[in-house]
Amino acid sequence: MSLTRRAVSSFAERLADPARSVQSYLSRSSDAFVNLSIEDFILRTSSPTSTVLFLYTNRPCVVIGRNQNPWSEVNLKQLQASPIGPVQLLRRRSGGGTVFHDEGNLNWSVTCPRADFTRDKHAEMVVRALRKLGVHRARVNERHDIVLDQGHVRREPADVHDTHRTPYTVDDDGGSRPLKVSGSAYKLTRARALHHATLLLSSPNLPIIPRYLRSPARAFIQAKGVESVSSPVANVGLDITLFQKCLQQEFAAMYEQRGQLGSVEIVDEEHLQIPEVLKGYKELRVCTL
Repeated sequence: MSLTRRAVSSFAERLADPARSVQSYLSRSSDAFVNLSIEDFILRTSSPTSTVLFLYTNRPCVVIGRNQNPWSEVNLKQLQASPIGPVQLLRRRSGGGTVFHDEGNLNWSVTCPRADFTRDKHAEMVVRALRKLGVHRARVNERHDIVLDQGHVRREPADVHDTHRTPYTVDDDGGSRPLKVSGSAYKLTRARALHHATLLLSSPNLPIIPRYLRSPARAFIQAKGVESVSSPVANVGLDITLFQKCLQQEFAAMYEQRGQLGSVEIVDEEHLQIPEVLKGYKELRVCTL
C-alpha cells in the first residue's frame, strides 16, 4: 500500500477510534463536493462518543438545503453569467437555508454525540473565539445565527460570559438591525449530531451575493420546501488563517476534560480514495436539481 493510501486509510481508523474522543481536521480542498462528502463521512463513521471539528473553505458556490427548491431560491441564470466566473450549485444533506460560499467564508462544523447537541452550544464557541480576537459585537441571536450588533456602546458593559448579548445590543425595533455573519444548519442521526455553519470573515463578493440568492421566479412558484429567510449580512473583517487557529484553540479548551486534542490533521481530494467518501461525492454531483 502506498504512503498516500495508508494515510487515507488511517483517517477512517482515527475517526472510528473511541480513544480519540476529541479530533480536529482542516481541509486543503476548495471543492465543495469534496468537503461536504468528507463532512458527511465524519458524521457517519466517527466514534459515537467523539466530538470532531472540521474546517474548510470552498470556491464560489451556492449551497441549498436538503428540502429547498432551487428554482425558488436561486437565480440560476446568474450562476453561469457571473462576473467572477461560473458559480457551482449543490444541495447539502442538512436542512436550513441557501448560502453562498467563497474563499473569504469559513465553513465550520462540529459532529458530536446527539445527547450533547444543542443549537447554540457550538455557535457560542465561535462567538467566544471571535471575541478573543476583538470582535466584541458578536453574539448568538434567537435564530441561533451569529450576528454583529450595530447599536452604540452602552455605559454599562454586558456580561463578557453572555454570548447572547453585547454592549451594542439594541432591544427596541427602532434600533439598527444586527448584521448576520454566520448561519447554521443541522443533521441528526440516531446517535450523532452535525452542526455546520458559514462564517463571513473576508468575502470579496459581499456586494454581489444577493444577485445569486434572489430568484426571479419565487413569486410564481408555490414551493413545498423550506424557504430561506433573508437577513442583512457583513464581513467580520478577520484573516481566515488567524481565526482558524483561534477557533481550534477554543475547541480544544472547550473539550479538554474529555481528552487531549492532538495535532490538527489535513484532509483533501486524496480522501476520495475512501469508497464511502467517493460514493457521497458522486451522489452530490448528481442530486442538486
